[in-house]
Order: sequence, then structure tokens, then C-alpha cells
Amino acid sequence: MADDTRAALDALIRDSGEDYSSISRLLGRNPAYIQQFIKRGTPRRLAEEDRRKLAAYFRVSEQSLGGRIAAQTRAPRDLVPISRIEVGASAGPGGIAEIEEHGPSIAFDGALLRDLGARRPSALSIIRVIGDSMEPTLCAGDDILVDRSSTAVRSDAIYVLRLDDMLMVKRLVRPGVGGLPFVIRSDNPAYADRRDYEPRSVELIGRVLWCGRRLSQPRERS
Repeated sequence: MADDTRAALDALIRDSGEDYSSISRLLGRNPAYIQQFIKRGTPRRLAEEDRRKLAAYFRVSEQSLGGRIAAQTRAPRDLVPISRIEVGASAGPGGIAEIEEHGPSIAFDGALLRDLGARRPSALSIIRVIGDSMEPTLCAGDDILVDRSSTAVRSDAIYVLRLDDMLMVKRLVRPGVGGLPFVIRSDNPAYADRRDYEPRSVELIGRVLWCGRRLSQPRERS
């Protein structure tokens, strides 16, 4: 049964275009958690809460991930469409600040959104990351779920912000220096902290709650 669960989860991750580390982060676990479960059998069974989140995210029954048959009797969860904003939030030098252009919506499970701390679906947006300054946490092409109602700074959280007419995604770290409210930080050590900004020029768009990543497809051999 445990081997079947690991194989089923591995197939779901592969088919969805996600990877082990992104699903581990979805569960609030360390990046290697899911890989260790699938490849090494550690832990031997998924925790009930982890199984519930995974079943909700992949929209499958908990039984298919090792849950009891009784779990199938639960009422189906609601799906909440979240609008995609086509203009990317730069994880590099910055992008154009306009964010009004919308693309196709992505449906999220309502229970998953609540687990992520989102209380107002109307304040959520999906934005695609460009640039490499937030690697390895966020990579170019990642989709991030942004809560535009969450603009109070939590130290070490990641935000989409507007600075000098640029839209960017950065980690904000308190305390700031030289009278600044926070340090604007890139996770990629090749990029220096930003400590030379005018506080009034910074507009917080929202906090990043989740990211999704599509795996690159292997090239076909000729």
C-alpha cells in the first residue's frame, strides 16, 4: 500500500509539471521532504494533514494517497478561480509597473487557499516571475500566488512591490538600516541587498503565498 501511494504521488507530481521541492513547500516542509518520501520511503506514511492537502491540491481522493475509504464520503471542495496577471514581476532588475492585463484564470481549492492564509479570494492574483535574482526560491517562469490584501510587512516574507516604476518580487527583512523600514533582499547571493531606496517610493502590491513551477521537458534524442 505504501509503495502504491508513493507511485501515485510521483505520477501526480510528474503529470502536473510540478517538482518535489515545490510540493514540499506547499506542505510547509523542507524542500527534500517529498523526494525522501517517494524515493527512500521516509516517512513510511504521509501524515493525515499532508495527505489532505495533497489530495485537495491534485483534486484526487485521499484514498488514492493512502487514506481510508471513509475519506471519500467528504463533500467535494470548492474551486476558486484566481485571475492571472500577464505582466511578470521581475526577480531581476525590475519590470514595467502596469499590472492591469489579465490572462486565463487558474482554479485553486478553497481549503488550500485557507490553509495558505488567504481570506479574500478577490484579492488574489497569479503573476509569472521573470529573472533569476530570487533563485533558488523562485525561478524565471514560476507562477506565484499574490495576496494583495496582505501589505503589512512580515520580516523574511516575499512580496511583490513597486519601486522606481518597476514591479519586482523580493524578500523584505526587518529591521532596516539608516532609517529604512526594511532591507530589500534577493535570495540569489549574486545580487546585493537594496538599501538605497526612498521609503515613500515603495508600494507593496502583496505577499507571495505560493509558487508553482513547470518542469523543463527533456530534449528528444535524435
